[in-house]
Amino acid sequence: MPKDRRSGHINLLCDQVLTYYVFPEVARDIVGVLRARLDEGRYAGLADDEAFAAAVTEDLQSVNGDKHLRLLYSVDPIPEQEGDEFFDAALYRAETELAGHGFARVERLDGNVGYLDTRQMARADVAGQAAIAAMNLVAFTDALIIDVRRNGGGDPAMVALLCSYLFDEATHLNDIYDRPSGDTAQSWTLPFVPGPRFGGTKPVYVLTSGTTFSGAEELAYDLQTRKRATVVGERTRGGAHPGVRYRVDAHLKSAVPSGRAINPVTGTNWEGVGIAPDIDLPAERAFDHAYGLALRHVLELGDEGARRGVAAEARQALARLG
Repeated sequence: MPKDRRSGHINLLCDQVLTYYVFPEVARDIVGVLRARLDEGRYAGLADDEAFAAAVTEDLQSVNGDKHLRLLYSVDPIPEQEGDEFFDAALYRAETELAGHGFARVERLDGNVGYLDTRQMARADVAGQAAIAAMNLVAFTDALIIDVRRNGGGDPAMVALLCSYLFDEATHLNDIYDRPSGDTAQSWTLPFVPGPRFGGTKPVYVLTSGTTFSGAEELAYDLQTRKRATVVGERTRGGAHPGVRYRVDAHLKSAVPSGRAINPVTGTNWEGVGIAPDIDLPAERAFDHAYGLALRHVLELGDEGARRGVAAEARQALARLG
């Protein structure tokens, strides 16, 4: 691998970090590390782009631990586009459709408890109809479990769409400061949603793990800080700096965070520290615990008339949980 090729990669990446990274002073420190590692010859023997991306990512994150800041390897060639930002809309749509628009499972569990297993906060303009269908399905359940234990994040607009079904009144969820524009965008629940809302009073449980990241963390944090949900599971991974991708070479693209979340309740976010659960449990135990809490709530609603069958389901489900 010619040294000047890796030098070109590092120089382009440094320009992207200096131009877009959310904290300009930290960007200068990060660039200093990259240039020092280049001069030391750290990247000279890395002919494989995947190994190079891994080494550079380690150095990018060495200053402040920002897990959103990465150099990514792509198996498929990355086409050149006009402008700095790289986004393959057709590929994203195809991948999202094949992944169930981010919903691995949507179900009414025994005892009339809703369950959403979400693996991605897919872009609302692509996956909005799937999210609407999911929330309509669970609208009349007595309690809701939202599982983000395997969710790596995604689009804040999807977070706002899902949250809009869980409040009765307009609610300020989050702000995102964007360094390139200098603007701060507010995120609120939507004034209208298609179909019935789950509503703002029934119990909601959000399941988390050490893998839960980014937009999935925002969902948990938005609901937790508004006291709308009980977070059950493990402390999350800790990434609150959204950004976009930039082409570096045919098989390399950077992820440079240009924004930071600002919660309107706490005035801060979960960057680097993650979200502390309300009920701290190993991730593999979180579902059974939350389901048990939900079932006990269902039984408190009574067992007469239309609720007779639901109460029987709830008792049987509790017995199976032990």
